[in-house]
Amino acid sequence: MCVTALESRPAGVVLTPSPGAHRPFGARVKAFVALTKPRIIELLLITTVPVMFLAEQGVPKLWLVLVTCVGGYLSAGGANALNMYIDRDIDALMDRTAQRPLVTGMVSPRECLAFGFALAVISTLWFGLLVNWLSAALSLGALLFYVVVYTMILKRRTSQNIVWGGIAGCMPVLIGWSAVTNSMSWAPVILFLVMFFWTPPHYWPLSMKVREDYARVGVPMLPVVASNSVVARQIVIYSWVMVAVSLLLTPLGYTGWFYTSVALLAGGFWLWEAHGLQSRAKGGVTGAKLKEMRLFHWSITYVSLLFIAVAVDPFLR
Repeated sequence: MCVTALESRPAGVVLTPSPGAHRPFGARVKAFVALTKPRIIELLLITTVPVMFLAEQGVPKLWLVLVTCVGGYLSAGGANALNMYIDRDIDALMDRTAQRPLVTGMVSPRECLAFGFALAVISTLWFGLLVNWLSAALSLGALLFYVVVYTMILKRRTSQNIVWGGIAGCMPVLIGWSAVTNSMSWAPVILFLVMFFWTPPHYWPLSMKVREDYARVGVPMLPVVASNSVVARQIVIYSWVMVAVSLLLTPLGYTGWFYTSVALLAGGFWLWEAHGLQSRAKGGVTGAKLKEMRLFHWSITYVSLLFIAVAVDPFLR
């Protein structure tokens, strides 16, 4: 049976549809799409395509952009589906994940597992046959890192889970570059590091907002095991390093004045928000007045602006 409301479900129970249950085709399609976490994948593609422009120093072949984006969606979608399969027990207990397809019973665990594995295999072959095998290896490595290292090993064991687990989310930068050049260079490595230092201060504000969810299921996100002031201090440290690293592209000759201007302005506003959060946390502000989600929302705008600048800069030099 398709269940859309969870009030009558005992806490922690994952609903599995009976063999004869009627599950509308359209709803089933939406459920399988939801397994791929499309909103997260949008962000990954934002960091993939601009790097292809930087690698090409102009407009890359459109067919290559298309097949790279499709391959990236398939790979990240497979990783996200496998993540939902592994985390289905705690997803049933968390408010923010209570409507995921495995929790509502719209998709069975077996279907989810098969779907995730299928996308993993298809995406690897897709990259290898249509792009190049370096991109295929990077894509498969990102998938395995997210599923095995982050989801299975780090997430439930350490407050540093998102720090190191975030490496998987940095890989699209390398994939975008390798898709065009079939090689590596310092430019994608620098942008990889930007995303590495961006991930914790991007995700920790959200974790502060939903810390009770994570505490309920025993996931030791940093805001669960540390005070707001400690988390905010870590956010400020990572933010400064991120902005500093983002400025390395220009002295190394990869970007010019336009990218530098955007990186300085967007990074400066980020630091303003990060220090504002730290000041409020130090002052003992809690609840809605902490305004931690301001930095979370700005972090998405920041990375979008920065990578748009990466794509536009070659045309203005």
